[in-house]
Amino acid sequence: MRKSPTVEELAAGVLANSRPLVAKAITLVESSRPVDRDRARQLLTALSDHTGRAVRVGISGVPGAGKSTFIDAMGRRLVDRGHKVAVLAVDPSSTRTGGSILGDRTRMGELASEQNVFIRPSPSAGHLGGVARATRESMLVLEAAGYDVVLVETVGVGQSEVAVADMVDTFLLITLARAGDQLQGIKRGILELADVITVNKADGDHEAEARVAARDLASAMRLMISDPAARRPPVLTSSSYTGMGLDDVWAAILEHRVYVEDHGGLAARRNAQQLEWLWSLVEDGVLDGVRRSERVMAIRGELEAKVGHGELSALEASEELLQAFVQDVPQLWPMGRSDEA
Repeated sequence: MRKSPTVEELAAGVLANSRPLVAKAITLVESSRPVDRDRARQLLTALSDHTGRAVRVGISGVPGAGKSTFIDAMGRRLVDRGHKVAVLAVDPSSTRTGGSILGDRTRMGELASEQNVFIRPSPSAGHLGGVARATRESMLVLEAAGYDVVLVETVGVGQSEVAVADMVDTFLLITLARAGDQLQGIKRGILELADVITVNKADGDHEAEARVAARDLASAMRLMISDPAARRPPVLTSSSYTGMGLDDVWAAILEHRVYVEDHGGLAARRNAQQLEWLWSLVEDGVLDGVRRSERVMAIRGELEAKVGHGELSALEASEELLQAFVQDVPQLWPMGRSDEA
């Protein structure tokens, strides 16, 4: 049986940009096994001095907007300019089997063949509406491996946009022109998150309607953000097929980065994101602990049956489950006590 690499070997391999070891490192930080989580923490600590230097861009959009094709075209353009590009493409997981299609890589065929590109399809595992739990840690691994542009593509549903916006420097919204109401189906919430907006597939017969859609969106943004002194996301048009507008989109992303530096600083933004991530980790840890609690599992079925038959309220049942969980806390997290000893 082949021996798994040690944390030290993984760290050295990541810093040397060994693709097999970078892949193993990401697999480690994606794991939910307690023993792997401990090794992942050690790995990220070893890599911490080599992270934080990349341009982090979150990319989301309406279904059919061509996000993966856009990333393929934009990524190849960035590689031609000398960048090393990493893509974290989060794929929706089955709620029944946990499996996922992981089809994004097939739509990034040309980009995937580039030497200075690392594409990681990652199943969402139902977390935060589509963003894989370990996306943040994977991003740090890739930064330590020397990738100076990290693109995070979301599935574009649920709360995934919010989660991505909390882990990147710039949030790019990709939309497209449609017949009738161009703004139909675009929720106000995602517009409020967007730092840059592009109407994609602006080519051929669709170029004119894409420009109309961009104008409508720009008008909507002026209504949403009425303060003339406030920054409004630029609304652009682009085509992954012809390459039209891609340079403008990247320039807008870099301009937003400069804006962030001039209004509080990138470090402050990332520190605020770390605070959000802190409590997200705490919530995930507590929920995982509830699921691993033997006392909770012992009474779960009975309480669910009583609630289902109306014999017990959800509030009463939740209190019993939480009391059982609290009793199991010392067994679930014994390392805290041993560290103090």
